[in-house]
Amino acid sequence: MEILRFGPGYRRPGGPPGTKNVEGQVIMHDDRAVVSELAFGRYAMITTHANPENTALFIVISGAGWVQVGEERARVNHGEAVVWPPGELHGAYTDGTEMRAIVVEISGAQQHYIEGIAHAAVTEGPDVTRGEGELAERQVNRDEYDASEGEPW
Repeated sequence: MEILRFGPGYRRPGGPPGTKNVEGQVIMHDDRAVVSELAFGRYAMITTHANPENTALFIVISGAGWVQVGEERARVNHGEAVVWPPGELHGAYTDGTEMRAIVVEISGAQQHYIEGIAHAAVTEGPDVTRGEGELAERQVNRDEYDASEGEPW
């Protein structure tokens, strides 16, 4: 068994030219797909760019930010995903928040899998009711931050 590591300590800055305050790590890649983790700081941006051959699924796993496909922009939160079609301009950014995402890029002939999965999730997903509760109070400074609660900021 191979353990693939990513997250704090494994990321490096990167992205298309003009990318700011984003670090990432490729988790796995082969001739079918590339899976990466991206960490967006506050006011971070992956500039709009197009990938002519690959379909990508941008999956937000924590935090929130904005995504763009073509001229359309939308706010995304953890637990949401967007499909970036091949050949379409796309990008992502944060305002005053941080965001972490997993990006699954499916190459060429394999891309119908992502489109099928994304379509099935939207059309055949379970009925979901709104939960009750509230967010925990956010720690406001490093002295009060408990590292056991998650990633350091």
